[in-house]
Amino acid sequence: MTTKHPIVAVTGSSGAGTTSVTRTFQHIFRREQINAAIVEGDSFHRYDRTQMKAAMSQADGEGNHHLCHFSPEANLLEDLETLFREYGEHGGGKVRKYLHDEKEAERAGQQSGTFTPWEDVDPDSDVLFYEGLHGAAVTDKADIAQHPDLLVGVVPIINLEWIQKLHRDKTTRGYSDEAVVDTILRRMPDYVSYICPQFSRTHVNFQRVPTVDTSNPFIARFIPTADESFLVIRFADPKGIDFSYLLAMLHDSFMSRPNIIVVPGGKMELAMQLIFTPLILRLMEARRRA
Repeated sequence: MTTKHPIVAVTGSSGAGTTSVTRTFQHIFRREQINAAIVEGDSFHRYDRTQMKAAMSQADGEGNHHLCHFSPEANLLEDLETLFREYGEHGGGKVRKYLHDEKEAERAGQQSGTFTPWEDVDPDSDVLFYEGLHGAAVTDKADIAQHPDLLVGVVPIINLEWIQKLHRDKTTRGYSDEAVVDTILRRMPDYVSYICPQFSRTHVNFQRVPTVDTSNPFIARFIPTADESFLVIRFADPKGIDFSYLLAMLHDSFMSRPNIIVVPGGKMELAMQLIFTPLILRLMEARRRA
């Protein structure tokens, strides 16, 4: 952790909703005129799309049916820790981008599913912002969680997470129900071993809990809306959090534990603005003084 070159990391699994949280941070950065170097977790996958299919096929042939993007061996976790450490020390480090679709690929002059070349992080950035699967990962080779100044976990209850993934992968990626279920089953061991433990290392967790029946996520026709949900926000260290102010601003909210506030799902954006804006400004003030 550092004061001169702060790092913010948002971590959560595929379909958890980290992209929505990232948009909120981008609004804050834009409004407060903060130059953030954005790092996508996908850019630290070890394999491009074609290579990953080959690696999974080889692993299957060797009896390992669980190799996936959650797996440490499928990611450059040591390189990610190196980026965090170097950025914290002197504001440097190497980054690249993963080209998800044809539109991104066309702009880069490459094929989709590939990586752009490594390049230096913006030397004039005020903060490094990471969003991906492994922002708080710890393995026997890498301790990424020790570096961020602000760690945010995004973790809807598991059935809701699956519903969101099913709908996203079917509608935007054209996957079949069977293909998505196969991916969920393949990822389960590493979800338990490497994703879940991260949420015990975060500073703030956002967990969306639907108030409608999600008991069988594989037949759900619709994703529960924000207004059909509550948002459970857990602070690892509640000191310095003005809960009275949050309760006054977020109507119909309540405290369920001394470090947990429960907010109507429709107020998620407002809650994040109220919570993260002062935390980000605090990091910027410490950076200015340093």
